[in-house]
Parts: sequence; structure tokens; C-alpha cells
Amino acid sequence: MNLTRILSVVFLLAALAVGYKLYKGVDDVMQEEKRIARIEARVIEKLQMLRDAEIAYLASNGEYAGSWPELKKFIEDGQIFIVQKSEEVKLLDYGKEEITVTYDTLGSVNVMDSLFNERKYPEFNLEALNVVPGSGGKTFEFHADKIERGANKILIDVFEIRDPAPVNPTRRANNNEKALRVGSKTDASTSGNWE
Repeated sequence: MNLTRILSVVFLLAALAVGYKLYKGVDDVMQEEKRIARIEARVIEKLQMLRDAEIAYLASNGEYAGSWPELKKFIEDGQIFIVQKSEEVKLLDYGKEEITVTYDTLGSVNVMDSLFNERKYPEFNLEALNVVPGSGGKTFEFHADKIERGANKILIDVFEIRDPAPVNPTRRANNNEKALRVGSKTDASTSGNWE
């Protein structure tokens, strides 16, 4: 073998090694992004379930649950009332309408059966609902309060449920500023920051 052939084989092997390293580097980044997307989708699903439970808790108790044990007890033992609303419109002599609204309670249903039934969530596990997926066992942070709004200082209920340990590095920046959350500590909002 002459020197040209030896160098050709060496360069070919080096090119193959560099090509494999490039492929592996790009593939690793893509696999990590897919893993983060899967985990965040599971976190969002849990936050949506917790939001539904908080809204039902507010409707039943007049305030949001400030901790997981409160909300868990409500999910296990709470009732959601089935209410029928009917309106009667009466035309007055001078052309205006008078509307009478009537509410009738038809019955109640368990929170667990209503919000977390098997059809909607076939693999629902109440014990793991507050555990953040992909966090190694960390739980969501709960906050509920009343804040004053407007010139009349009206008290409104607010809640926030937040992921304390985001998997996504961009969500961890600035002390988890962009962590996935639902609700708000400062506004009467039930939206999630992914919406």
C-alpha cells in the first residue's frame, strides 16, 4: 500500500467518525426536545385537571382551595350540585322587557364521578395528581388568596398552581419565572400560561 491509499483510508475513517458524531449530537438534541415535550404535555394535563377541581371547589365553598390536602378531600368527598336555570321574559307596557331568572337544584353528583370519571381519564390516580411528572416526586405549589380590586376595594378570589421544578431549561431561567402554571396570584384568571 502506498501513502495515498493509507491517507485515503485514514481520512475516510475520520470523516465517518465526524459524521457519526454530528448525527449523534443532532439526534440527542431532538430526542431531548421530544422528551421535554412529552413531560410538559403530562404536566399541562394535570394542571388542567387541578384547575377543574379548583373551579368546582370555588362553586361549592365560595373560595379556592389553598393546599393539596383541602382539594384532595374535596375531590374524594365533595358534591357538585346540578342546577337548572330558567328565564321568563315579560314584555312591559312601555316596550321594555322584564327578565325573571329562576334556579332550581335538581340534585348532586360526586366530584370524582363528575370531573374525573373513567371515560374521561381512564388511568386517573388521585394519589399522584399533585405530583409533577418528570420531577422525581416533587409536588405542585398551591396558592389561594383574596385580593382587593377597584376603587370600592372589592375582594376577589384568586389561585395559582405552579410547577416548582420545570424540566425545560428555558422555563427554569430567572428563578422558574416561566414555569408552567394555571391561575394567577394577582388576577382573577383561571388560564394557564401555555394557552
